[in-house]
Amino acid sequence: MTVERRRIGDRQVHPVGLGCMNIMHSYGPPADEGEAKALLLRALDIGCDFLDTATIYGLGRSEELIGETLGKRRQEYFLASKCVLGFKEKQRTLDGRPEAIKAACEASLKRLRTDVIDLYYLHRPDPKVPVEESAGAMADLIREGKTRFYGLSEMGEDQLRRAHKVHPVAALQSEYSLWVRNPEIAVLDACRELGVAFVAFSPVGRGFLADPPADPASFHEADMRNVLFPRFADENYPANLPLLETARVVAGEAGCSVAQMAIAWTMAKGGHVLPIPGTRSIPHLEENHNAAKVRLTAEQVARLDAAFAPERAVGPRYTPAGQASVTTEMFDFEKARHGG
Repeated sequence: MTVERRRIGDRQVHPVGLGCMNIMHSYGPPADEGEAKALLLRALDIGCDFLDTATIYGLGRSEELIGETLGKRRQEYFLASKCVLGFKEKQRTLDGRPEAIKAACEASLKRLRTDVIDLYYLHRPDPKVPVEESAGAMADLIREGKTRFYGLSEMGEDQLRRAHKVHPVAALQSEYSLWVRNPEIAVLDACRELGVAFVAFSPVGRGFLADPPADPASFHEADMRNVLFPRFADENYPANLPLLETARVVAGEAGCSVAQMAIAWTMAKGGHVLPIPGTRSIPHLEENHNAAKVRLTAEQVARLDAAFAPERAVGPRYTPAGQASVTTEMFDFEKARHGG
């Protein structure tokens, strides 16, 4: 089956990219670096040509690994990284000032061993800096040839439109899956209207949309799912498991795994949607990549939409602190839960 490539910036890429967060970050201790490098090489070898990393992942180590491993094959992939959410003296920082963005870009270019980053995101909104000022710095980097395009991450429609007026936004990235439907409130359609690619991270629900699904009892103590994502908590997770019944049925009909079905569902939501599942496993990498060949019917998509109606998810997407760090839209029932 021919896989239809999708546009991001001026490049047509394989529709399923690789999110490089959990190689060195977030779901426990860092991966074995030899295995991480093998994963990156295998990604290029199978035709995965859209890699997404960030300054904060592994405090720069994810970027370094990409530079060390793939630097000589730089022309084979579209490279995205992120700023604003960074680190200093091994502590997380949040700084959207123009001078901080430009300094972060210089550091990322060195770690990535490249002269230009294809897509550079504002990783999180900085409440102390208007998005227009940060977007102006991104436009400067594009004019200087250090980046080719810029994007926004975990921001809502208002900031998207404001930034887009300063300089066209190439991509908006946010969490989007059957389990997290918030982009459907506004930004998914706004991206379509403005010609902006929508990059869906965690399309497999951070391991929930799999068969078997992730088991919170097996999470490492350093796994951020233990503290940041209440849907995995003991009081919520068991009540979410029945949602998977329809997922398994549809995956069986489509002749694919549940994870592949979940990725294919995001792709069915618009030709401008590019999912970027992450993994440390080469078999899972290959499985995710082949999800681009799965075709769901309109009836199957509608059945999944109904089964995973947003209000059926048990527990909030983020803790209050996590929700306060983003400007993504919330459903009315979520606002009531958060008291806002």
